[in-house]
Amino acid sequence: MAPSWTSGVWTLLAALTLLSCNIFTWCEASRTSGTTTSGEREQEQGPSSLERVKRGWVWNQFFVVEEYTGTEPLYVGKIHTDSDDGEGNIKYTISGEGAGSIFIIDELTGDIHATERLDREEKAFYTLRAQARDRLSNDPLEPESEFVIKVQDINDSEPKFLEGPYIGSVAELSPIGTSVMKVTASDADDPTYGSSARVVYSVLDGEKFFTVDKNKGIIMTAVADLDRETQDRYELVVKATDMAGQMGGLSGSTTVTIVITDVNDNPPRFPQKMYQFSVSEGAAVGTPVGRIIATDADMGENTDMSYLITDGGELFKVTTDMETQEAVVSIKKPLDFENKRTHNVVVEAVNKHVDPRFVDLGSFRDQTIVLVSVSDIDEPPIFYPADGTIMEVQEDAKVGALVGIVTARDPDVKNKPVRFSIDRTTDQEMIFHIDPDSGAITLGKILDRETAGWHNITVKAVEADNHTLASQTSVSIRILDVNDNPPELATPYEASICEDAKPGQLIHTISVVDRDEPQTGHRFYFNLAPEASSNRYFTLWDLKDNTAGIRTQRSGFNRHEQNVYFLPILVVDSGPPSLSSTGTLTIRVCGCDTGECYCMSCTITNIIITVTFCRSRILVLLILTLKRHRKGQRMTEDEEDMRDNVIKYNDEGGGEQDTQAYDMSALRNLYDFPEAKSCDSGPDIRSLPQWIQAKRVGGGGAEAAAAAATDFSLFKGYIRKKVEQADADLSVPPYDSFQTYAFEGTSSPALSLSSIHTLSTTSEQDFSYLSEWGPRFRQLAGYYAPGNPEEERS
Repeated sequence: MAPSWTSGVWTLLAALTLLSCNIFTWCEASRTSGTTTSGEREQEQGPSSLERVKRGWVWNQFFVVEEYTGTEPLYVGKIHTDSDDGEGNIKYTISGEGAGSIFIIDELTGDIHATERLDREEKAFYTLRAQARDRLSNDPLEPESEFVIKVQDINDSEPKFLEGPYIGSVAELSPIGTSVMKVTASDADDPTYGSSARVVYSVLDGEKFFTVDKNKGIIMTAVADLDRETQDRYELVVKATDMAGQMGGLSGSTTVTIVITDVNDNPPRFPQKMYQFSVSEGAAVGTPVGRIIATDADMGENTDMSYLITDGGELFKVTTDMETQEAVVSIKKPLDFENKRTHNVVVEAVNKHVDPRFVDLGSFRDQTIVLVSVSDIDEPPIFYPADGTIMEVQEDAKVGALVGIVTARDPDVKNKPVRFSIDRTTDQEMIFHIDPDSGAITLGKILDRETAGWHNITVKAVEADNHTLASQTSVSIRILDVNDNPPELATPYEASICEDAKPGQLIHTISVVDRDEPQTGHRFYFNLAPEASSNRYFTLWDLKDNTAGIRTQRSGFNRHEQNVYFLPILVVDSGPPSLSSTGTLTIRVCGCDTGECYCMSCTITNIIITVTFCRSRILVLLILTLKRHRKGQRMTEDEEDMRDNVIKYNDEGGGEQDTQAYDMSALRNLYDFPEAKSCDSGPDIRSLPQWIQAKRVGGGGAEAAAAAATDFSLFKGYIRKKVEQADADLSVPPYDSFQTYAFEGTSSPALSLSSIHTLSTTSEQDFSYLSEWGPRFRQLAGYYAPGNPEEERS
């Protein structure tokens, strides 16, 4: 039945095609009818008649159904020209795509048939050309014309998912209708013809959890309670059907894997509500006690958590191991078994990244109890107080006196006896002793606060039967002061007064020092010593600020009668007990001018001036002797040294205005300067002084003037040549030197104070004005401007 029905379909399609072609041919024939008498009608109508239509093909665009399965060639259509009279004089031919192979033509009738099965999906149309020729001469009767044979589509291709299988993802707990992904199926049939390429989608497997838009292929969630922790992926089968899903349509399917991604919808949970650990009381601070971990059903960063102690955090702390997400409980402060043997620590785990969308699901934290048991160990003795002890003792305490007691005990339950000792590296002089049983510290030597006001020693404590367990503490002993040092004058005071001093004049102010340090501060009292009670020259005035002033009691001191006075002064402190000492103030009587005393200071000044003057005279004599020696010395050719090309002067000189200070003849000695043997730059140069002398002897008048003018140019050239030779010789050091002369200038209002010119006996300079400068320069004035013998004796 099927084959006959299919054959009937093809016959019907062929008939319809033929019908359409015949109708078109009829129309064309009507339009071009009467061609045989066209010439006569053209003559009858004249110019006003319509233009004759040119002979043309009578045919149409042809259609052929794809996938023809008949046994006979499939009729496509017929081509015909209006010049064919049906007597067989015309031969029809075709050329182009598939001509002669796929398509054949009857040369007499122009019928075209398809000999092969066509597939529109491979080729949708064929372009050919038709030709009508004279059968006898084979000449073309009409121009070649092009026509198209279109392959008509049938629904022979099913939809295909070219990008499948698909993998998508969606977050858990997403609301209904959340888009997951889009799938697309392609149909090779003609989308412009019928519904062969119109595709609809549906879910075959997994429709309980996901749906798909039938027209767009978008997959969406069908439920709102997708839970990754329950099922983390789903496998769907999506089908695509053409013909808009109608009966008889073709279909294709693909698999879609949907992965459920995680959200932070689960809080951390401790597997146990209590953990137990044990640690020794001697464990150091920072020692880990144990590790615990809270689990989280989520994954990735949603499992990140931090730990904290909500109770019992005085002695313990918790940190988070970032790699393992474990809570590490460690010791924060030292533990003491005797004080507390068990500790309850409450540890809480908290999610770091809480999603606010799920806060209504519950608290994202959990707690557990960590029970820490402290084990006992044998500990060394403990001092009380633990941070050291400060003791005080009087400076005058006797040997064996009690300074203080240190206390230590065994912290263990057994409370073993303790033995004490002093670390002798801190008390090498053995000033202190300690009782090994009681810890009492006593004096071993006499103390002196002024030598050492504090003593710092270290006391050790060990168990009586186990000396390996030892502890130590520092003991600072302060020496309390007692008044055992008398006050003394701060310095050996000396004062001076003028012969014409007036009564009540303040001569000097004295102060005292005391090595003691009374807690209430120093208070000193001043008096003249008993042996000075009959003193009629000076009085002592207590200034009430631990200082005293010395004043004159009379006038008219005479240094020739008595030039030094010794005044004993008694100084007493405030005690207790009060101690005193006597110091002596030396007072010198001096001659004074205009109220200035110069007895002591002038003596020192005179000594300095005298020494300076003697040194100046010796230095001037040495300079003059050296200068005379150099003037009398003459250099010979054998003694001449190439290094002494520049004459050096050691005297100060007169400057640029002193023409007599520089002797030009020293540069013009009658001897030759030997040339450097290593010089090869030009011919030898003769000795400059000999050449100049020869010029002076041989010439005169104008020649002498020209020679004098030439002297300087040749002299400059000679010096330049010597400098070049010295620079080129790298084997010798730079012996040349230059002397700088400075001139102070003439008519200076300050004149010169140099002692060099004072040696001249013709000097008329008057130094009498020095006596007007006061008593300090009187001695100096006596050296430069001696006066009368009577004045000197006075």
